[in-house]
Amino acid sequence: MRWAVLDSPIGELSVATDALGVCRVRFGRTDPVADGAPTEPVLRAALDELRGYFAGELTGFTVPLSVRQGSDFERAVWRRMSAIPYGQTETYGAVAAALGDPQAARAVGVACNRNPIPVIVPCHRIVGAGGKLVGFGGGLPRKRHLLELEAGVALRLAWS
Repeated sequence: MRWAVLDSPIGELSVATDALGVCRVRFGRTDPVADGAPTEPVLRAALDELRGYFAGELTGFTVPLSVRQGSDFERAVWRRMSAIPYGQTETYGAVAAALGDPQAARAVGVACNRNPIPVIVPCHRIVGAGGKLVGFGGGLPRKRHLLELEAGVALRLAWS
C-alpha cells in the first residue's frame, strides 16, 4: 500500500491505494506516509477528487476502489451507501430493508463502522430513524460537516 495525507476541512485524512485502487481512508495521520507529493496516479487522483469534493466542486467519486475485506452483508451495505445520491440520506432501517432484512438496522450500523473507505464510500449519508444524527467512526462533528457540505452544494446546484 501507498499512503498519503490530505489536509481537509475535517482534519487530516490518510488515503491508501494498492494495485487495484483506493483501499483505505482513515481520519488522522497514518504512518508510513511518503514524503512529498505522491507519484502513484490513482493516489494522486484520489487526493485531487477529495480536494474537489471538499471544495464543493465534485459530487461523485470516480477513482477505482479496492475492497478486499468485509462479509457479503458488509459489502452489500457499502454498495448500497455508494448508491445514495449526493446530498441525500437514508436511515439504517431503510438500508436494512432495501437489503431484504428490515430487522438488520444495527448490523447496517456495524457495517458502516467497518467501512474501509469513508467519505469516498459515503457512510456519513446513513442516519438514524427520523433523520437523527447518530454513529460515525470519524465523530459526529465530521459527519455533520460532510452532510452540511453536501446539502449546501446540492441546494446551490438545484437553484442554479
